[in-house]
Amino acid sequence: MKQIEDGAGFKKILDDLVQDFYKENEAVCKQGKSALSVVGIQTRGVHVAARIADILKKTYHTTCSVGSLDITLYRDDVSEIGSQPLVKETNIPFEIEGKTILLVDDVLYTGRTIRAALDALLELGRPKLIRLAVAVEREGRELPIQADYAGITVKVKAGEKVQLKVREVDGKDGIWIVK
Repeated sequence: MKQIEDGAGFKKILDDLVQDFYKENEAVCKQGKSALSVVGIQTRGVHVAARIADILKKTYHTTCSVGSLDITLYRDDVSEIGSQPLVKETNIPFEIEGKTILLVDDVLYTGRTIRAALDALLELGRPKLIRLAVAVEREGRELPIQADYAGITVKVKAGEKVQLKVREVDGKDGIWIVK
């Protein structure tokens, strides 16, 4: 395992990502909760989303609704992950109809997780706009899905994985390449 970002580097990555989002969406951000929601994909995307919302609030004085989305039953490989897949919580306690949604995940790889997330999200309503933010983007897309905002882009060799850790789940923050 090779660490490529520590906790401080991870924080800077998120700060820069939020700055880019805010610059392009300032008008929506200034409308706050009535226009903007941040939705994290279970598991680590939920914690990244909460941090993004916190940065928006503290740095840009923007309040937004925050939710979590479980995509387990929307995956195209759900039959391959066992007869009783572990379903986590979807908690979207706000209307998404007509809002700008910042959909957040930890690592963008094949695009299949995002495709499933879009299916799950659109079942809840019709947002005005969906933007995708990921902490880490790597090559290997299998679907034509790209991040609108990526904290860092990582090149890895065949057989290597990118692993993002967050203190809420893993006890520490950082980004690693795992063989």
